[in-house]
Amino acid sequence: MSLFNNPFEPAHDAALVTGAGNGIGRAIAQALVGEGVRTVFADVSADRVAAAIAVAPRPELAVPWIGDLARPDSWEELLAYARTAVGQVTHFVHSASPPRRETDHALAVDAETWDQMRAVNVDAGFHLSRELARQLIAARKPGSFLLLTSLHAGTPRNLPHYSASKAALAMLAKELAKTLGPFGIRINALVPGAIAAGGFVADLSLTRHIPLGRLGRAEDLAPMALAVLSNRISAYVTGAAFVVDGGLSLTNWFEAPTLDEL
Repeated sequence: MSLFNNPFEPAHDAALVTGAGNGIGRAIAQALVGEGVRTVFADVSADRVAAAIAVAPRPELAVPWIGDLARPDSWEELLAYARTAVGQVTHFVHSASPPRRETDHALAVDAETWDQMRAVNVDAGFHLSRELARQLIAARKPGSFLLLTSLHAGTPRNLPHYSASKAALAMLAKELAKTLGPFGIRINALVPGAIAAGGFVADLSLTRHIPLGRLGRAEDLAPMALAVLSNRISAYVTGAAFVVDGGLSLTNWFEAPTLDEL
């Protein structure tokens, strides 16, 4: 039997993917159902989720959930819904993140935007990971979680609310990996580069900084995500960060923002 032909155990595995309505989250959620894994597609947009499920390889395995993860009450709603809809969640992917505006530099970003970015990226990511882990520990089952961070966890982006939240998420993956490893729960981070998806519109001139010569696509992340999530392929991997960027991280391409008004 080929290891790569059966990376998951559909009879026992179930997944929850946030930000599954578009971009990288959508690609990963679609790939999971393609492998036979029952998956909750969680997103803030009903239209995006419906569109993502409609073109999924096995839409009958996809379950939609609509809610705003900036609201703490939505975290418990999602956890309860997932448990009812697919049973014990064994694989969790946190890809949800609010939209980014290039104008929100350090002297312009407002408190509401800062709080929303932190709430979705860090607070929701931590709470959902911890509570799903509690369930797995109680059931004495292994699990595999994947947190979507960014190259800008370590490289300034001119968007301090975004970069700071992704840096926090990167450390959260390590903290959780250390704590939850003894229970058979693996936590890793996926680090995308310039991916033309999820509302990010990259300047094509960025390609001159990418050794592989093109912008990334959401579909470029899905195979790596599934390999890391799989307990058959990556059973001895936890606390790691997997960079998928075409080599972009070999350069620092962002200049400081132009401040027209102080």
